[in-house]
Amino acid sequence: MPEEIINRVSNSKLKTFDLEDFYAPGPRTIIDISQWLLEGIVLVESRFRESLKTTDFSAYNNHYVAIHCSTDAIVPQWAWMLVQSHLYGIAKKVVCGSLEQLETEIYREVIAGMDVSVFQDAPVIVKGCSNKPVPVAAYAMITEKLQEVARSIMYGEACSSVPVFKRKK
Repeated sequence: MPEEIINRVSNSKLKTFDLEDFYAPGPRTIIDISQWLLEGIVLVESRFRESLKTTDFSAYNNHYVAIHCSTDAIVPQWAWMLVQSHLYGIAKKVVCGSLEQLETEIYREVIAGMDVSVFQDAPVIVKGCSNKPVPVAAYAMITEKLQEVARSIMYGEACSSVPVFKRKK
């Protein structure tokens, strides 16, 4: 009689955590403020303010927005504030920086508010390989959060995981 095959992974207490499950839905948009600068490099306050007033920011309704400047212009701090003020109440979230920085901030908020008590004293595997853009920093953030409760943390898949953390007894 052949020996029965037992799936030890499904019978174990191992819990899988997939950061992709927490990807916030919604469009991501980057706004380059150099479009409102004279020749893309000089900020003339009156012109800058007028350009912002005539821009239809409703196009960014419910978007996650990263604002940046693609040129080597020296942009005063108040200019970033002014762009943010025009997006207030329209965009879901606004950051100054790249799309990756935007994604990192979105994950930071999600992870900070996460209840991880379900992983109390459990071995946890943080799934790698996602189809959505999960920033590298999110893996570090979730590791820190899970270390508060998990017995151990691994990365990858159950069949080929890399040990990351194990609580001392």
